[in-house]
Amino acid sequence: MAWTAEIPGLANSSPVVWGDRIFLTTAVSSDPKQTFRTGLYGDTDSAGDSSPHQWKVLALDKKTGKLVWEQTPYQGKPKTKRHPKSSQASPTPVTDGKVVVAYFGSEGIVAYSTDGKLQWKKDLGLQNAGWFFDPDSEWGAGSSPVIYKNTVIVQCDRQKDSFIVALDLKDGKELWRTARAEIPAWGTPTIVPGEGRTELVTNGTKAIRGYNADTGKELWTLGPNSEITCTTPVYGHGLIFVTAGYPPVRPIYAIKIGSNGDLTLKDGKDSSDAIAWSNKNGGVYLPSPIVYGDHLYLVGNNGVLSAYDAKTGNRAYQQRVGSGGSFVASPIAAAGRLYIASEDGDVYVVKAGAQYELLAKNSVGEPVLATPALAGDLLIVRGAKHLFAIAEPQ
Repeated sequence: MAWTAEIPGLANSSPVVWGDRIFLTTAVSSDPKQTFRTGLYGDTDSAGDSSPHQWKVLALDKKTGKLVWEQTPYQGKPKTKRHPKSSQASPTPVTDGKVVVAYFGSEGIVAYSTDGKLQWKKDLGLQNAGWFFDPDSEWGAGSSPVIYKNTVIVQCDRQKDSFIVALDLKDGKELWRTARAEIPAWGTPTIVPGEGRTELVTNGTKAIRGYNADTGKELWTLGPNSEITCTTPVYGHGLIFVTAGYPPVRPIYAIKIGSNGDLTLKDGKDSSDAIAWSNKNGGVYLPSPIVYGDHLYLVGNNGVLSAYDAKTGNRAYQQRVGSGGSFVASPIAAAGRLYIASEDGDVYVVKAGAQYELLAKNSVGEPVLATPALAGDLLIVRGAKHLFAIAEPQ
C-alpha cells in the first residue's frame, strides 16, 4: 500500500486521475446514523436519510494522498432520496486536465478549474430516478458526465421528461438538448469516434440509442432492452458493445459503428448488417463491460466473469471470481491483467485472454462499490471510508 487517505461522507463515485491529481466527489450527511447496505438483495425502497448534506469536490495529491483542495458547491436537504446501496454522490466527475466537472443529480452540475476555482454552476432540474412502477422509490442519479471537444454531456433519464444535454465546458451554457422518451436509467453515455461523425451512445430501457455528438440528433435505435439499465456502452474492433442484465430481457449487442435507423433484429435473428452478433440472455446488471485485447469481458453481480471473442461473440469461458459475493464496480484492465473489485473489498487480478487464470487477490478491508482507477504504477481504489493507493511491486 503506497498510501491511504480518509474520505468524508458517502459516495459511490469513482476517482479520476489527471497528472499528479486525483479528483473525487462525496456527499456528507449530518446524520451520524446514516445507513448503507451492501450485498446481494433486490429491495426497491429508498434509504430514509433526508438530513442536510454537504456535496463536495476534492482534489488529492497522487503521490501522497494529501488533500490539495476541497470545495462545497451545494448544501441542504437532498431533493430526492437514494437507494440503500446508492449515495447522494454516485456520478463520477470528469476532467480534461483544465476543468473538473461534477454532477450531483437534482442538486446540479458544477465546474472547477483543476486548481479549485469555481468556473460555473447549473441546475438541470429535479432528477427523480427510481423504480418506474413506484415513483416514491427514489434511487438517486447514477449517470456520469462526459467531455467531448468543448462540451460536457449529461444523460438525464428520470420519471418524466428525460433528456440528454450538451453544455459549454467554458461557461455551462446549453448548446443542445434532445428529449428522450425514456424511463429512469443509470448508465453513462459513451463517445464513439467514427468515419465522418462521432456517435454518442446511450443505454436505455425503451431503446439503446446513438446520437450525433455534435448536434444531439438521433442516428439509430435498438431494442428490446432490460427494464432497468445501469451499464455503460463500450467500443472496440469497430463495434459498440451494450449490455443490460435486468429480467426478462438481458441482452448483449455488438453494434457496428456508423449504423443508422432502427437496428432492431428480425425475429429469430441474432445478427444483421448493423449487428455483428448478439446474445439474448448473457447481459449483466450493474458492472459495465470492458473490451481488452481480443475479448469482451462481463462481470455479473454475483461475480461470474464471462469472456467473449469480441468480433464473433463466441464465449471463451465463464468462471466465478473468488468465492462469490456481490460485485458492483466495473472491471478495469492494464498490462495484460483485469482488475475486478468486489463489495467485500477484495480486488481480484485475472490474467487477460481466452483462459481464466486468477493471479492475485488484494483486500482493502472495507466495501468497494466504486470502479478503481489506474495511474502509472498505482491502482487507486475507493472504499466506503478511504481512498487506497496500491503500488506495483518493484
